[in-house]
Amino acid sequence: MHTLTPAATSPKDARRLAADYDEGSQLHPIHLFLFAGIPHFMNWQLPYPSGRQPVLARNVVSTSQPLASQAGAAAFERGGNAIDAALAAAITLTVVEPTMNGIGGDGFSLIWDGKKLHGLNASGRAPAAWSPERFKGQATMPDRGWETVTVPGAVSQWVALSKKFGNLPFEDLFRDAIRHAREGFPVSPVIARQWAAAAKELVDFPGFKAFMPNGRAPAAGEIWKFADQADTLEDIARTHGESFYRGRLAKMIAAYAAEHGAALTEADLAAHQADWVEPISTNFRGYDVHEIPPNGQGLTALLALNIIEHLPYNETQPGSPERMHLEIEAMRVAFADLYEHVADPAHMKVTAAAMLSPGYARERAKLIDPKKAGTYAPGQPPSGGTIYLCAADSEGRMISFIQSNFKGFGSGVVVPKTGIALQNRGSGFVTTPGHPNLVGGGKRPMHTIIPAFMTRNGQPEMAFGVMGGNMQAQGHMQMVLRHVAEQHNPQACSDAPRWRINDVGTLMLEDAVSKKIVDGLIAMGHVPTVTPPDSLDFGSAQLVLRLDAQQHTQAPFAYVAGSDHRRDGQAVGY
Repeated sequence: MHTLTPAATSPKDARRLAADYDEGSQLHPIHLFLFAGIPHFMNWQLPYPSGRQPVLARNVVSTSQPLASQAGAAAFERGGNAIDAALAAAITLTVVEPTMNGIGGDGFSLIWDGKKLHGLNASGRAPAAWSPERFKGQATMPDRGWETVTVPGAVSQWVALSKKFGNLPFEDLFRDAIRHAREGFPVSPVIARQWAAAAKELVDFPGFKAFMPNGRAPAAGEIWKFADQADTLEDIARTHGESFYRGRLAKMIAAYAAEHGAALTEADLAAHQADWVEPISTNFRGYDVHEIPPNGQGLTALLALNIIEHLPYNETQPGSPERMHLEIEAMRVAFADLYEHVADPAHMKVTAAAMLSPGYARERAKLIDPKKAGTYAPGQPPSGGTIYLCAADSEGRMISFIQSNFKGFGSGVVVPKTGIALQNRGSGFVTTPGHPNLVGGGKRPMHTIIPAFMTRNGQPEMAFGVMGGNMQAQGHMQMVLRHVAEQHNPQACSDAPRWRINDVGTLMLEDAVSKKIVDGLIAMGHVPTVTPPDSLDFGSAQLVLRLDAQQHTQAPFAYVAGSDHRRDGQAVGY
C-alpha cells in the first residue's frame, strides 16, 4: 500500500499515482488527496497560463526575488524557524530589490506563533517639528524629497520579530544580504526596468546618485555591488539595530537632514518604537480574514468583503463581467471610506469596529447597482515600491510580512556612505484642516502597506499579501474571493487576471482579462484601461497555505505556496 505524506506528495505526483492506480490496491485514487493532507475542497487545477506550479513542503518561504527566497531557505538550513526565514529574506530584499524596499522603509507583520495571531506595526511617525503650518498653502503633501521623510521603522521590525519569535542569533540573519551587497549579484530584467524608470525621476535628489555610480541605473545582467550598504547592514546586525536609532547611523541620518534644512532629528529616531497590536478581522463565509488595524488600509479589504456579502455575488459566475463588476463597486465604496476616515488611530473620529459592523456594510451595499457602474461618497459609520513575503515552518509558525519605501526608492533621498534610501511615507498625510489624517508631528500617516492572514475555526489557513500601493487592499479582496469563493489553490489565486482602481479612480484591467469581460464592463458603464502585457501595475502576490489545517492540528505540518509570475517571485521549500 502507498504511504503518502504532505511533504512528499505534490499535485502532479498525486495525479501520476492516481493514473497508476492498481485495482488490487486498498487505496482508492480519491484518497490520494485525503491521505496526503490536502483539503478536498481545493481545486488543484491551474487555469491561468503563468507556467508556475505550486510549491509543497514542510518549511516554505515565498518572496518576490529568488535570491531572497534562497536566503530564507538557508536560514531554515541553519536551524531557523519561519520568522528567521522571513527576516533573512526581508533583509536580503533591501539589497537585491532596492527598487521596492530598503533599510530606510517601514513594515508590518502578522505572525501565527502556533497558537495565536499577533500583529506588529513598525511604521514610523512624522518628525516632531512637522505641523499643518509647515505645509500651509499646499493642496497636497509633497510627493518626494526631505519633506516626505518620516522615521523609518523597518529595522525596528527586524529587531522586534527576532527578539520575540526568532530562533537564530540576530546577526546570523544578515549573512546573505551582506554577501550580496559586498560581492555583488546580477540585476534581473524586471528590477533593471524599475531602476531605470526611478533613476530618470530621482537623479537630482539628495544622495540618490549613490544608486547610479556610473551615471545610470544598472542594466539587466549587470553585477551590482554596494559596499556602503554592506557596512550599514553589518552595523545594524552588530548593534541589534541600536546604531540606526540611537548610534552612529542615527547621527549620520540626522546630520544629513540638518544639512538640507529638514526636520528629522536624532530625537525623532530615538523616540521610535514598533508596537504590538491586536489584528482586526471579519468573517467571510466561514473564514476569518485578518488585517493590521489603522493606520493601515487593511480595513478597506475587510469592508469590501462585508459589502460583497450583501450583494448578489452568488448569482454571478466566476470569470464573468457581472462578478467583476460587483467586486469593483464594493472596492470603490470601501475606498471612499478609507480616504475619509482612516488615519493614525489616535486621531480617527470613528473606530475600525464601527466601519466593520454588519449594519454599516448593509447600508453601503445598498448604493451599488448590480448592473451599472457608480461613484460613491464616503459614508458615516456610527461613532465609537513595497515587498511582501510569507513563510511557514513544520512546527506550525506562519508569518505574513511586508516592508516598503513606498514609491520605488521612496523619497529619493539617500544618506551618503550608508546605502540608506529614506521612505516618503509623509506623502500619505493630507493638508485638509480637520481631517483625521492631517499632517502633524509625531503622527503616523495613513499607510498602504498591509500583510494579510486567514484562519478557519481557530486554525491557520493562509498567510498572503499583494504588494503595490493601493493595489494591496483590492488585491487582498481578490485573493480571498479566488480562494474562498472559487476554491483556487494559492498559485492559481496569484495567477488569476486582476483589476485595479488606481490612485485617481481609473479602472485598470490586466491584458489577460478576456474581451468578453471587458465588453461586459463597458456595457455596465465602466471605462476601463486595458494595460500592456508587461504591465507592473497589478502588484505581486505571495501566498502560503497550510494543508488540511482543520483535520491535522499537530506538528509536523506541511504547506503549499504560490509566487507571482508578474515579478521575479519564487517559492522555496525546505
